[in-house]
Amino acid sequence: MPQTHSFNLLLRNARLRGGQGVQDIAVRQGRIAAIGPDLTGTAALEEDIGGRLVLPGLVDTHIHLDKSCLLCRCRDAGGGLKGAIAAVSGLKRAFTAEDVYQRGARTLERAIMQGTMHMRAHVELDPLVGLRSFEAMTRLKRDYAFAIDLSICVFPQEGMTHDPAVERLLVQALAEGADLLGGCPYTDADPSLQMERIFALAVAHDVDLDVHLDFDLDPSWSHLEEICRRTMAAGWQGRVAVGHATKLAAIDDAALERMTALLAEAGVAVTALPATDLYLNGRDLKHRASRGVAPVHLLADGGVTVSVATNNVLNPFTPFGDGSLIRMGNLYANLMHLGPERFGDCLDMVSTTAARLMRIADYGIAVGGQADLIVLDADDEADAFGGIAFPLMGFKRGRRSFVRPAAMLVR
Repeated sequence: MPQTHSFNLLLRNARLRGGQGVQDIAVRQGRIAAIGPDLTGTAALEEDIGGRLVLPGLVDTHIHLDKSCLLCRCRDAGGGLKGAIAAVSGLKRAFTAEDVYQRGARTLERAIMQGTMHMRAHVELDPLVGLRSFEAMTRLKRDYAFAIDLSICVFPQEGMTHDPAVERLLVQALAEGADLLGGCPYTDADPSLQMERIFALAVAHDVDLDVHLDFDLDPSWSHLEEICRRTMAAGWQGRVAVGHATKLAAIDDAALERMTALLAEAGVAVTALPATDLYLNGRDLKHRASRGVAPVHLLADGGVTVSVATNNVLNPFTPFGDGSLIRMGNLYANLMHLGPERFGDCLDMVSTTAARLMRIADYGIAVGGQADLIVLDADDEADAFGGIAFPLMGFKRGRRSFVRPAAMLVR
């Protein structure tokens, strides 16, 4: 007779955030069945992790898999946002679904092995690329479902209102399984009309919105207030996020306080993208450039849902990146002068609050929750975040999804 196990997975001697001592974590049928010291029972897979820190799988709310890993094709993009958009636009016509799939898979695998288990991929749709990048994303979503939940956000990077074909592509993608809709008003000839149309589409198709917004350091104008007004008018509170919003780094204290209150009232979330925002903003100031990253920790203090995310990897927008969200959170903390007293808040921005932004159900390490778990090569939360600890292994819905053995010093 085959042996009957109490659990599918049993992690022994785990440390949890804010916990005292070590705990065991038991998983049954993809969900956490029990947490406590010295749990009794047997498991199909039992791991003693030796007092290392266990976190829920990390959450990347904003990444562009479709245009990742393009450095070898455009190393002389000229710098700046306009140069990056132009460089990638020049390449998109030649994109094939297979090309996008292969580059996206390379980036996706890196992110998985850095502990990411939920991801929102922003995918460009326009007549240049058609639905080819979207088709590649749907394949990636299916092929990597064993390790990551991939949400597909389709959006018009290069404008929407100038060409009716763009809106038709967005509608077709939504009909064929895109999870939500994005926007990029600052590249459109009529930003307000684009916002009007994407809100109308979101309501018509009952999907969330995630909009690229206010990506510069000129405080004299902004689309953020209009997004908030349209969110409340549509009744879409809690279903709208904006990425970048770097103008928030250039306004005075009173304006920031007012905008924080408006964002909180409208239920509009904000994602900071430190690697890209640092690289592209303030270039005209040369060595005097400001940080140029939205101070989302201050927004969070005012009740706004926030996250920190990757955005671009190894392309003209961001010629850096290894897929590590802990590194991205660490970068944010460093440039915002946040010490160990705020490390936990920054860790939340790539986990708990990021999950709230994406409306992920049953997230976190709690009985009944989804068993998405990563084991870090550290035994203390502050050391793990400050030292950018590597994940050693991950379990997606209780099934081992990656292994990354710790480095070993050979004397």
